[in-house]
Amino acid sequence: MTNQSNVSPMNILVVHSHNEPQSFTSAMKNLAVEELSSQGHKLQVSDLYAMHWNPVASSDDFTQRVDPDYLTYAMEQRKGVQTETIAADIQDELDKLLWADLVIFSFPIYWFSMPAIMKGWIDRVLVSGICYGGKRFYDRGGLKGKKALLAITTGGRPHMFEDNGIHGNLNDMLRPILRGTLAYTGMTVLPPFVGYHVPYLSLTERTTILNEYRQYLRSLDTQTPLNFPSMNEFDEHLNPVFTSTSPKWG
Repeated sequence: MTNQSNVSPMNILVVHSHNEPQSFTSAMKNLAVEELSSQGHKLQVSDLYAMHWNPVASSDDFTQRVDPDYLTYAMEQRKGVQTETIAADIQDELDKLLWADLVIFSFPIYWFSMPAIMKGWIDRVLVSGICYGGKRFYDRGGLKGKKALLAITTGGRPHMFEDNGIHGNLNDMLRPILRGTLAYTGMTVLPPFVGYHVPYLSLTERTTILNEYRQYLRSLDTQTPLNFPSMNEFDEHLNPVFTSTSPKWG
């Protein structure tokens, strides 16, 4: 297939969460792998259900503990990476994350958020001391220089996720992910790609969404990232120093 993208070759990690391999969300994941590979990018896929990923952050994630009597998970994460005593499944996923230039999170909307298994990936893999820590967040975060994209599906229609829609603005709904996770760790966040009303669509309508997703993936270099805070807009105590004319954040 002819490369129809001008994007420089990237390392791309697809983190996929759907419990049905024949689902439309899975079809979007498969299309992304096929299309992006054809563009010359290198792909890795973490299919969380297929991997039987453990989403539970616990003391079992460390073969040795700094404090065996009281679990402070973030502290144990930092030391676990430094001493190579963090669980092997976490280290494997962290290696993929650090390898990637772009991370695509592929999932259906569950309760205005992501499935629990993917939230568990976030909890366990976005390791303190590597991805964030201290004042290393937003544009000083540990994952600065990487891009992130949500490729998601929902049963709702587009008008339901507008400012005055029944569910409100989609990006506001996804704020804990877009801002509180991806931007917080320093990633450049691309506009989400959404497959709307999926369970109720005809085959032709589903094909149209897949074609739109393909075109999105061919235009990654022209997508305008979402806007989030810069640490330069705050003083050393994190009090704001920006003016009323500063851009609105996501």
